[in-house]
Amino acid sequence: MSDVQAKRVHPGSIDAEMAGRAVRRIKDYLMHAPEQATIKVTGEHGGADPLILPREAVSLLAFILAQAAEGRGVTVIPSQAELTTQQAADMLNVSRPYLIKLLDEGEIPYRLVGKHRRVTCEDLQEYRRRDDAKRRTAADQLAALGQELDI
Repeated sequence: MSDVQAKRVHPGSIDAEMAGRAVRRIKDYLMHAPEQATIKVTGEHGGADPLILPREAVSLLAFILAQAAEGRGVTVIPSQAELTTQQAADMLNVSRPYLIKLLDEGEIPYRLVGKHRRVTCEDLQEYRRRDDAKRRTAADQLAALGQELDI
């Protein structure tokens, strides 16, 4: 799959006030109906048959609206989406050559499509989690050493 199907909402493209009202209503509804696996959505004035949505989809929509209410952009990418090396490098905010080095060292799994490398979004996120944990451990050790040496 060379074309990643991502949906992006740019900062400010959704009315923040409207998003804030919507997310408050959604969260209120979800809190008052915690056992419901599906959510029925009707128009403000009733009428047509309700739209039935999975609870997880409504929760994801609430998250997107919460981000929009704070003026942040959001990108939704399927976890199994395959990224090009440039797309993966952009997601990690590193250079493409550095990403390729990580791939060649086995830090991030990939597969070849012809002669092109593809990385799943899920594998990229797993690498990010491991790397963040390593950074936190190193920072904690450095802080402990600084306290030992009264620096």
